[in-house]
Amino acid sequence: MRYIILFVLLINPLIAISEEAKFIQTPYKEPKVIYDFYFDDPQKINSALYWIRSYMNPLIDAPYDYAPEFMDIKVLIHGTEIVTVVQKNYKKYTKAVERMRYYAQLGVEFKVCGLAAEDYGYKYSDFYDFIQIVPSAIPELAHWQMEGYALITPNIMEKRFSIEEIR
Repeated sequence: MRYIILFVLLINPLIAISEEAKFIQTPYKEPKVIYDFYFDDPQKINSALYWIRSYMNPLIDAPYDYAPEFMDIKVLIHGTEIVTVVQKNYKKYTKAVERMRYYAQLGVEFKVCGLAAEDYGYKYSDFYDFIQIVPSAIPELAHWQMEGYALITPNIMEKRFSIEEIR
């Protein structure tokens, strides 16, 4: 009996090592989401825009095959990143602006908090034509959540290690 228990104890770790993760195909539905962009550094918008890509790309591909125009995606801007959507700052934020313009062409709505715009001294004419100004960010977030939109708030951190360093 002791030998059987010893054998099981020795073999069990080997069985666990040979197992691997299983891929699960989640049955995603047509998306309704609002992103809350509120960053302490305008440059963080570049990383946050990858969150949109990471959301859209799997849904565009098989097996979902959603067309971008059937994805209801909104982005609410009300932090320091507001400066990235002001036309006079194009040279400094070209990459972010062109990515937002691309997403806007796919149907993503970019909204700016009117109170934040006022705090920065901006007028409606200062913003790009793909920007919508809303009265205030907080009621806007609440409104869309009550309409059934999922809230995604990107948490942008500074990358301190390469994948190779920590793998």
